[in-house]
Amino acid sequence: MCGIAGTYRWPDGKAVTDLLTDTLAHRGPDGAGRYSHPLGDGEVHLGHRRLAIVDLSETGAQPMAKDGLVLTYNGELYNAPELRAELAAAGVRFRGTSDSEVLLEAWRRWGTDCLPRLRGMFAFGVFDERTGELVLARDQLGIKPLFLIRRGEGLVFASELKALAAATGGSLEVDHGAMVASLLYYWVPDSRCAYREAEKLPPGSWLRCRPDGRVERGRYWHLREVAAEGRERARAGELPDLAAIVEESTRRHLLSDVPVATFLSGGLDSSYLTALAARDHPGISAYTIGFRAEDAKFEAMPDDLRYARQVAERFGVDLHEIEIAPDVLDLLPRMTYHLDEPIGDPAAINTFLICSAAREAGVKVMLSGMGADELFAGYRKHLANQLALRYQRVPRPLRRGLSAAVDRLPVATANRGLRSVRFAKRFLSFADLPEETAFRRSYTMYDRAELLDLVDPDLAGTVQDVLDEHADVYQDNDLDDFVNRMCLGDARMFLPGLNLAYTDRSSMAASTEVRVPYVDVEVVKAAFTVPGDRKIVGRQGKAVLKEAATSILPPEIVYRPKGLFSAPLRAWMSRDLAPLVREVINDGELVRSGLLRRDALARLAAEDAAGQQDYSKHLWHVLTLEYWYRGATSGTAAH
Repeated sequence: MCGIAGTYRWPDGKAVTDLLTDTLAHRGPDGAGRYSHPLGDGEVHLGHRRLAIVDLSETGAQPMAKDGLVLTYNGELYNAPELRAELAAAGVRFRGTSDSEVLLEAWRRWGTDCLPRLRGMFAFGVFDERTGELVLARDQLGIKPLFLIRRGEGLVFASELKALAAATGGSLEVDHGAMVASLLYYWVPDSRCAYREAEKLPPGSWLRCRPDGRVERGRYWHLREVAAEGRERARAGELPDLAAIVEESTRRHLLSDVPVATFLSGGLDSSYLTALAARDHPGISAYTIGFRAEDAKFEAMPDDLRYARQVAERFGVDLHEIEIAPDVLDLLPRMTYHLDEPIGDPAAINTFLICSAAREAGVKVMLSGMGADELFAGYRKHLANQLALRYQRVPRPLRRGLSAAVDRLPVATANRGLRSVRFAKRFLSFADLPEETAFRRSYTMYDRAELLDLVDPDLAGTVQDVLDEHADVYQDNDLDDFVNRMCLGDARMFLPGLNLAYTDRSSMAASTEVRVPYVDVEVVKAAFTVPGDRKIVGRQGKAVLKEAATSILPPEIVYRPKGLFSAPLRAWMSRDLAPLVREVINDGELVRSGLLRRDALARLAAEDAAGQQDYSKHLWHVLTLEYWYRGATSGTAAH
């Protein structure tokens, strides 16, 4: 796992590549490499920062140049052993044991046709000295990031957006469409980028730069097609052996020449992975978090720690418990810098603190249960949207009465959050709406009217564009299964846009690699072969995964209430962050620039402080957006 960067026919390319690579130092503290080559009237430069996981020797160093091909690569290939055997049988001679060399030789033999054969997480650039072509590629599901800017016939790319911002001397302009999208979602979807000139290479795609200035793009993997094929297999009665597929994926994800540990929240997804990993690696370490007692009480958070301890004891896991009582005032600007784009999910702080603790203990690789909720319908929103279909059959006068009664209830008393009231208010905010709108409202921050009220009136057209884009992506399928339509929407938007993005940035900020065995092409194929009525059974989400997990986990872990990998936001807002919220409303850059309207922000803060509504998440995101915007518009960013 590493940081990659490079320039192709870019002015002052060597100095720019050096700056890009240096900015990514935290992604790869184990080594740095550079490569340069003339190209017509220009040059190509590749940079690399190494986090050594497989083949720790110099034969794994990058950029890797061999027989006219040069590779700078960030990722892990979990099927490298099979590909190596196939290539060796065809006569390829390998110098070392790294997956980087396997990828280089696979590219030499098959070109872009090798991409659908790769099983892992990756973003890479490969340069061919003979043709002068540079190709960039990104993994099927968008686990690893790749940002780029094109100017004329030149191109610059890097693993992180902050590197591109630094290398262009603070000349990048903020994209207001991405700001609006960020307010709606509390993250920036993969189709947009926080800076106007920059873009993200889409998951499952490649881009080729030619010396004559032409640029070609291609897609080698479509999630929509995978979902459609899954539906056909289900109709033919081909139901996958999910337990075997998850077990095999987990085993592959343990491939490493350095110690591997797991995240263990005590919930189903991480417990299942940890139990499987412990079977292969007895005594494996796991890391879990707890919160200060007063924070957890205020938030009415479930006690996940006892479940984590139970799993650790049962499977002989070496459990490390970390109490999270961060100095949020200090961490907020730091995390905003590391997250690259305005991402308002406080779980990023948890990931960063866990990875930092693991790294201090000498652990470089962590397994995470990320992705299971999206693929197997494990979030509350999935069940809530199903319940909404039934709720719509209740007579309208009854629904109106219920809505009015819940609206009057407070979400918090002086020292305790009322969780059930928060959920009821959230449910009623979308339960009457059509399918796509209801799904969007069930996990986003604002409805159309609220968003229009919050932003500069000149951005009304942009608000509509952002909402239309959600509808386009959600409706871009021919699935006849409501639950799988939601899962597909999540796997295309929520997973790469939020969860994989913050996991990559916050773990790499601590120089740690996080692997996600559920976000594996074979697990994803299996997930879309499972009909929705086997994912949500009664009021039980992720039913089919729970069924698979019972082969190794006790029922009290499998069927426990769902926990949240979150943070005690209401407690932080009411104490540590209240003065900062006031400062941002009265004198923040977002308000001063006219991007956000002070009166609407002040109203959110007042209703939250009074305990009438829970806007803690909204306000937290406004703080992250403010810090990000300050850094972006001043040409500098807080470290």
